[in-house]
Amino acid sequence: MKKILIVNVNWVGDVLFSTPLIRAAREQYPDAFIACLVVPRCKEVLELNPNLDEIIINHEESIHKGLIGRLKLIAYLRSKKFDTAILLHRSLMRALVVYLAGIRQRIGYYTRKRAFLLTEAVPPPTEDVHRVDYYLNLAKAAGITASDRNYEFFISDEDKRSARVLLEKEDVLERDTQIVINPGGNWGPKRWPKENFSALADKLAAIYKAKIIITGAKKDIPLAEAIAKGMKTKPVITCGRTSLKELASIFSAASLVIANDSGPMHIAVSLGVNTIALFGPTSPLITGPIGRGRYEVLHKSKECLVPCYNMSCVSYRCMNEIKVEDVLAVAKGLI
Repeated sequence: MKKILIVNVNWVGDVLFSTPLIRAAREQYPDAFIACLVVPRCKEVLELNPNLDEIIINHEESIHKGLIGRLKLIAYLRSKKFDTAILLHRSLMRALVVYLAGIRQRIGYYTRKRAFLLTEAVPPPTEDVHRVDYYLNLAKAAGITASDRNYEFFISDEDKRSARVLLEKEDVLERDTQIVINPGGNWGPKRWPKENFSALADKLAAIYKAKIIITGAKKDIPLAEAIAKGMKTKPVITCGRTSLKELASIFSAASLVIANDSGPMHIAVSLGVNTIALFGPTSPLITGPIGRGRYEVLHKSKECLVPCYNMSCVSYRCMNEIKVEDVLAVAKGLI
């Protein structure tokens, strides 16, 4: 039996981008044992994925930290007798781990420091490509071809029930028109101004007689409260109150999700939910949504070089160019 280990990356959106590769591996090798090594915070992205036989958690901040911890991880991987490793992460340490685990075929992108640890060091693309294609390029090097590029996220009926109970306690019923805004982002310049979200939410609530739900992680609570404070209507804030699966379940019941370029935005798209993606310093060509559902990207950066990773930016020009009226006009075609 062929045994494949996929060494994944560290962010929710990027792990989601790896699911076309995982599906392609399963299609190519239907009887293989396929496992994925992933950090704890991204575990939920892969849970319930029918194309995986095992999710191996890399507890790099706890039990797998340091020399003894890494040796424990290496010993476990060695016990699984994998014959192929596809390294989506460009880490030197992860390449060393799979090498010491005795995995015969080790495929990953070339870096000067770790090339000797790989049996196939794939040259990185010379031009910007979407992250999905960036990973599928490694699949191709492993002899795996993909039938499509759509990424996947799976939720259970129990996840949906749990999310429904949470919303019903906030007087949001299944029959209500539900519009979700997810205003967070892993760094400031990616976030549309909170004042815009407040104005937009009020107008959507009035036009569509909708219940407005503000979602996010625990760290997004101050942002959500600031948006709510600027609104005339009262939204429901679920930040920090849901698992990733429950967050996805809230999305699945919504008429529309509006989000910045973020992992949650991609989860909404993966579920086929009507979605508006707000882009500023990041490039839709690299991290834009891919899916079978209805979605629109708003990206109006005219004077800034994109992608831009200036974390100290204070003008937020690229996000400020997207107006409330622009989002309303797109929403009209999706709701």
